[in-house]
Amino acid sequence: MEGNSSQERGQSETGVQEEQEEVEEEEEEEYVLLDLARISDQIHIPPNAPYVLTGLDTLNPILIIDNKIKLIGEYEETVGTCFVFNETDAAPVVHEEEGPSEANLFAGTCIMDPEQTPAKQVNAITRLDKVLKFRPFIESDNGADKQANKPSDATQDPV
Repeated sequence: MEGNSSQERGQSETGVQEEQEEVEEEEEEEYVLLDLARISDQIHIPPNAPYVLTGLDTLNPILIIDNKIKLIGEYEETVGTCFVFNETDAAPVVHEEEGPSEANLFAGTCIMDPEQTPAKQVNAITRLDKVLKFRPFIESDNGADKQANKPSDATQDPV
């Protein structure tokens, strides 16, 4: 009997592990664009400044930049499909010298056109479902933020 129960335990543990693996496989990465356009004219954000982004799972995430600038965000669903692209320098086009051998002093060599403008290669990285738009955080926002992120309690009576 004991051998049988340990075998059953092993099978149930394997089943739990398989279920956990299936759940992990179903999880999708979600990309969010941090839109700072509303504040870019109002606030100077230093390049490469450290930042802390908290509350991504709330209605109003908080972004603190350089321990000085505090912003509050609000999610907006995208209309249509939004893609994120990566831009890299493309390899220059190289032409092999051609022509009659008497006139071709550079036979077998490759030359680049000096008049050609540098080309860029653009690749799609991912698509976005949400945009997180930020605005300056004002202390009065703090109370509204707490109310917005607080779960509604239907059992409370208004006073």
